[in-house]
Amino acid sequence: MRDKSSATAAGAITLGALGVLAFSMSLPATRVAVQQLDPWFVAFGRAVGAAALAAAYLRFSGAPRPSREQWRRLTIVALGVVAGFPLFTSLALTSQTSAHGAVVIALLPATTAVLAVLRAGERPPALFWIASASGLVAVLTFLVVSGTVRGGVTVTDLYLLTAVGLCGLGYAEGGMLARELGGARTICWALIVALPVTVPLTLAAAVADPPQAGPAGWAAFGYLTVVSMFLGFFAWYAGLARGGIARVGQIQLVQPVLTLLWSALFLGEQVGLWSFGAALIVLVFVVLTQRSRATLSKDSYVDTVMAESR
Repeated sequence: MRDKSSATAAGAITLGALGVLAFSMSLPATRVAVQQLDPWFVAFGRAVGAAALAAAYLRFSGAPRPSREQWRRLTIVALGVVAGFPLFTSLALTSQTSAHGAVVIALLPATTAVLAVLRAGERPPALFWIASASGLVAVLTFLVVSGTVRGGVTVTDLYLLTAVGLCGLGYAEGGMLARELGGARTICWALIVALPVTVPLTLAAAVADPPQAGPAGWAAFGYLTVVSMFLGFFAWYAGLARGGIARVGQIQLVQPVLTLLWSALFLGEQVGLWSFGAALIVLVFVVLTQRSRATLSKDSYVDTVMAESR
């Protein structure tokens, strides 16, 4: 039992890390895309493209339809990760850098953990909260010292805060659903349930501002469609389901640092070499959160076993 539990925990951390790696490129890719394409088209067009991939996957895998209650919960997932986060980050990054966006996104692990307590009934121990708070402070200190925070709170910051709140909700609800549906099917059905909203908005944006972009713009849009909106969630939701939403969600502490690195590499934004030292500090706190044992709700163990069999 102990070996199986350890293997499950290691698998959950690996899946969560793969999801974070995929998502860490989302802000830089969004920044590139919205410089050439309408932000509404970027936000909802990628969801429509990902929904086409989702429909093919669901048909190929012979996935059964969700129950009425699961459809309701999938609507919450869609609100958070299919519509809310893409829209508000797209609006924010039309006038702000992806490095600045990383500042606010650093709040996402804590938001996810709080919502995991409220929505999923998880009860992480004190060490978890201490390590999580310390990791958050380390990330924010690094971002402030690196010069990505300038001035007061702006409209773009409010957009990003809204994106974080909705995304945390989508992560918590999706992580719970993934215990029943599996990680891949959870995001696929969420993309499908959002189509009555995403298709009209995409068409309206395309008519109002016909999409025209160079190779870099379309490549960024393609990444957001295939990886950020589709494949990344396969690993992410599976990791949340197996390892606990609050616990695995803390791996996101690494995401802002990775986002800064990608921003420097691909967008030419300035990031000091000492950022690698900050990354190591953050990784220490991530390890501490993973070593702490979260006490889940009474049905979560059964749900996790079901998720592993999918």
